[in-house]
Amino acid sequence: MAGPQPSPRRLRALLAMLAGCALACAGFVALGVWQVERLAWKEALLALVQHNVHADPLPVPGPAQWAGLGHDDEYRRMQVRGRMDDRQQVLVAATTELGVGYWVLTPVRTGQGAWLFVNRGFVPSELRHSVPPGPPDETTVVGLLRFSEPHGRLWQHNEPAAGRWYSRDVAAMAAARGLQGPVAPFFLDAVAKPGAPPSWPRAGLTVLAFPNNHLAYAFTWFALAAMAAGAFVYVLRDARRPRQPA
Repeated sequence: MAGPQPSPRRLRALLAMLAGCALACAGFVALGVWQVERLAWKEALLALVQHNVHADPLPVPGPAQWAGLGHDDEYRRMQVRGRMDDRQQVLVAATTELGVGYWVLTPVRTGQGAWLFVNRGFVPSELRHSVPPGPPDETTVVGLLRFSEPHGRLWQHNEPAAGRWYSRDVAAMAAARGLQGPVAPFFLDAVAKPGAPPSWPRAGLTVLAFPNNHLAYAFTWFALAAMAAGAFVYVLRDARRPRQPA
């Protein structure tokens, strides 16, 4: 003989709980799979960066090659030869392991007649108005290719008219300095010369440590999915358990 049937209200509540548990489980599994995919992407990115950073420097691409540059070229070791124009340099607010100060972005006129901003390195705030000049003659700079950072930071937008820069927006810097001719859509982070004594601007401070917590996030989401599945089973078993009539 069948036991007492649940009331329609109790049945609706039961179905809602089961549906909620199932949806939560599916959602957590999807998030876990996404984090696994992000883990693979991050590991590939780290391997690519390490390869680019330690490879022999390549000549900086000319204007005809700029359109073909992609994310695989980020942090690629490049070298450029040209003359620096200190009069047109831009100071971009920065916080580094050496404290608060500025990146010194100096445009270099290359042999191809194009402009390329070179991040000569970091200077502390007290040197803002007395940045040591770059070489007066043609020089060769080795650095890591970095793409432009348009607009500014999340809460701090660049203010070119006021001379306040929070990101290395190449196009905006070139426009503010009135550079004539083609301007590379990227800049170079100068690397420190081996054996050179410390000086300002301090090169070689490019951040190459990227957080990689995707495996921990994946475990967390899969654990939550298992808990949601357990809750589904518990609710289902509880619904099937015989109950004494009230």
